[in-house]
Amino acid sequence: MATTSGVAAADVIDPPTNRDPPASERQLGLTMTTALVIGNMIGAGIFLMPAELAPFGPNVIYGWLVTVGGALFLAATLAILSAHIEGGPFVYVEEAFGAEVSFIVMWSYVISLWTANASLAIAAVSNLSHLVPEIGTAVTAPLTAIGFVWVIFAVNATGARTAGLVQLITTVLKSLPLVAVVIVAIVYLGRGTAAAQEAPVAVSSGSIASAAALAMFAMLGIESAVISTDKIKSPRRTIPIASVVGAALTGAIYIAATAAVLYLLPANQAAASPSPFADAAQPLLGQAAGSAVAAFAGISALGCLNGWILCSGEVPLKLARDGAFPAWFAKTRGRGTPVRAQFIAAALGTVLIGINYSSSMARIFALLSLVSVVATLALYTSCSGAALVLLARRRLNGVLLGVCALVGLLFSFWTYWGAGKEALEWGAVLLATGFPVWLAVRRGRRSTLLGAVAPAAPPG
Repeated sequence: MATTSGVAAADVIDPPTNRDPPASERQLGLTMTTALVIGNMIGAGIFLMPAELAPFGPNVIYGWLVTVGGALFLAATLAILSAHIEGGPFVYVEEAFGAEVSFIVMWSYVISLWTANASLAIAAVSNLSHLVPEIGTAVTAPLTAIGFVWVIFAVNATGARTAGLVQLITTVLKSLPLVAVVIVAIVYLGRGTAAAQEAPVAVSSGSIASAAALAMFAMLGIESAVISTDKIKSPRRTIPIASVVGAALTGAIYIAATAAVLYLLPANQAAASPSPFADAAQPLLGQAAGSAVAAFAGISALGCLNGWILCSGEVPLKLARDGAFPAWFAKTRGRGTPVRAQFIAAALGTVLIGINYSSSMARIFALLSLVSVVATLALYTSCSGAALVLLARRRLNGVLLGVCALVGLLFSFWTYWGAGKEALEWGAVLLATGFPVWLAVRRGRRSTLLGAVAPAAPPG
């Protein structure tokens, strides 16, 4: 409790009361919010995923089913939490584990957003260079990637509604090649070069686990609606529907598209293909398939970049309003657009691309994607754990939330195991970088509170 001579420790570490944004800032309805979830999940990686999964044979489908099921439990956990507690993951984790743990988790997630922006811009250049080889050279590739980052920043700076419209359009476009390969498989049903013609691959729990861990990388983004809550109309209704429906639709598209590719192509050909979707669609589309898929993959990466730039603004904005980030990030313009936070995201993306300019695009993409994946898993794990803690404290109730949170937590740990030792080491480093930032923010809040309660100087 505050006194006339100072302020107690409990008052110092408690964050300020959340400031709910005005209705004018909530510009995303159900359709755009669902498109945000799907658009942030369907990225450039899915277009290479069949090549990575092909060696696992029939284990791939089982792996996808496990991954999509686990992702749906995670999405449902986040959706139920959002329906009962407004404020997003920072508030869920804070109520369960305290402000310090919540900050570290969200700091890790913010880093994942910053690195994802760089990797997606690089993926866009990599795919579009098939159409315009000049942009793929050692000099022009990083410059083009940086240009994409700033163009998408400019789109988001005009407001969430414009970014939402771009997300809706790119989500439709990026889904076309995935749907197209399913149609090709249906047309060629019974005539494809199915993997059954080759030596069968044995089904085993280890192979299913490995395939599922790889597939989970393509499912990241289920949290997109929850972390953008301040920009969503009627969030308690919209977020649960958009999160679960978006994850379910994306998972269904992934399973159908991957199964179609592995039906149309022998496993060894799919594994060696630099563009498995193009090779699979070629029987119907001809030689134009490669160019078409490369174009849509580039659009997919840019659509993802658009969604993550939006989230890169919303997360620091929310943290600043909660008192966990410097107040500088809480400043907005127009209809509540967090241009400052988006600018920092674009600037750091530029730096990440620039300092790795001498590496190949594939190497940069792999490195930055690994950082993003591990940091995002920290969010899934902490939110699932927070739900169980809040249930145990009777802050929340409901059997469905308990089941979803428990399965989501176990699935998160299982995915950590599947990701491997290097991923865990990156996760530890990411979490550690947040401690000095938290101390600086806490020191600033202590100074502010002390100044607010300091006694006035005696007259005379």
